[in-house]
Amino acid sequence: MFVQQLEPVASSLSLSALVAALPLVTVLVLLGGVRMRAHYAGPIGLAVAALVAWLGFGMPVGQTLSSAAQGALFGLFPIMWIVVNALWVYRMTVHTAHFDVLRRSFGRLSADPRIQALVVAFCFGALLEALAGFGAPVAICSVMLVALGFEPARAAVVALVANTAPVAFGAMGTPVVTLAQVTGLPLDSVASVVGRQTPLLALVVPLLLVALVDGRRGLRETWAPALACGVAFAAAQFAASNYLSAQLADIGAALLGAAALVAVPGARKPAREEVRAAVLTGVRSDDLDREDPRPEVLRAYAPYALIVVIFSLAQIGPVKDALAEATRTFDWPFLDVANPDGDPVGGNVFALPLVSTGGTLVLLAGAATAVVLRVPVRQALEEWAATVRELRHAILTVTSVLALAYVMNLSGQAATIGHFVAAAGAGLAFLSPVLGWFGVAVSGSDTSANALFGALQVTAARESGLSPDLLAAANSSGGVLGKMISPQNLAIACAAVGLKGREGDLLRKVLPWSLALLLVMCLIVVAQSSFLLGWMLP
Repeated sequence: MFVQQLEPVASSLSLSALVAALPLVTVLVLLGGVRMRAHYAGPIGLAVAALVAWLGFGMPVGQTLSSAAQGALFGLFPIMWIVVNALWVYRMTVHTAHFDVLRRSFGRLSADPRIQALVVAFCFGALLEALAGFGAPVAICSVMLVALGFEPARAAVVALVANTAPVAFGAMGTPVVTLAQVTGLPLDSVASVVGRQTPLLALVVPLLLVALVDGRRGLRETWAPALACGVAFAAAQFAASNYLSAQLADIGAALLGAAALVAVPGARKPAREEVRAAVLTGVRSDDLDREDPRPEVLRAYAPYALIVVIFSLAQIGPVKDALAEATRTFDWPFLDVANPDGDPVGGNVFALPLVSTGGTLVLLAGAATAVVLRVPVRQALEEWAATVRELRHAILTVTSVLALAYVMNLSGQAATIGHFVAAAGAGLAFLSPVLGWFGVAVSGSDTSANALFGALQVTAARESGLSPDLLAAANSSGGVLGKMISPQNLAIACAAVGLKGREGDLLRKVLPWSLALLLVMCLIVVAQSSFLLGWMLP
């Protein structure tokens, strides 16, 4: 048995924490300073973590490698298993041209560009985030907005800012699932606290979007539909994350938000010409006025309807229990770790949810989608293989970052840093979202930031007397606000709208909003850690 030590370096907590931080510093410097690509920085950081675990913390080589293998497997299944299958569904809609049908359908919902921004960037973007995440919403929504006539830079900014409130529950809840896994906290408790933080952002973001599209005039003339959209989105995200399923939080929020938006009287009226002239470039996609047959429109919406239906059925008691029976739980080989008190850690046991995981349910929805869209079996398989090839760098990044996180957690590095950081005391409540924000700003992924800092936040919370659930959730909720300024997302946005090389221009436009919303989230977490908003926590 390997027993974790909190002060293995010169019997000093500060020196031990400094050594333990080397893997994180390595990754952050390579990504943010050297600007190395993530699929190179991740494996290098993993190598540093393994060396620190072995030489600095005394973890046997075999157990170090075994913990890394467990993290890599978790990165593959269920994390990337969800992403691959979700993007596979999207690729099939592009292949059959039903994605274009969907885009034209959105354009007909309202002729007001401010409402179009909410429908496409906020609502549909949230649906894409729910299904895939990892930059897909920014790329796809930016292209759709440009096709609707938006000036490219404005389209990119709107898509970046909109990609906030849904991120914590993106890719079928992947960030919160990862957070629960690396911290050992129950998924339901973590998701419920996140679901009492990010919905507050959803109340603000739609109002901010109409202001970004058309300034004060946009806010003055379209505040009612924007507020209705935000309230509906927030209510659905809160309800699903607390009482239904974290995997369904963004799907339900996106659909209810869109329904509330178009239900507001006047939301579907065309904007005045001076508004359109100020917002749009006049360059619109040639096929926007094309009328699509109703059956084709229904087919375009079918993939998303199928996912909602399948996930909803999976939450029914008997069905959920039947799916859970396929989960395999076993002792992880070559791993026997105890915490500093001598108690075995949860990482010694590994659970493999073969059927009940979100990726398998999306795979079933994808198979049904292929039938509905009339995609031949061979073509569907080719699209799946092409999706894996497209995501090969993301797969390497996620698996290496999760392997790094598991090595740090199981060797005791994260616990050492957490005990050291706990010296901040009550100030942790304010700093916790900042740490998540910084992690996402550098890595571009709320999942990665939760893997890197989740265990650290929980250890620091326990040492300082704060709620572990609160600080773990704050890491994810603060992280979503770093998404819009991450180099990866900025590059994706620029490439999507034809502004390659102008990432700095976009950064200057979105950074003030990222910082302002981060401050709001920090104040929310501080209030939730005290009597002011403590009643909000479960």
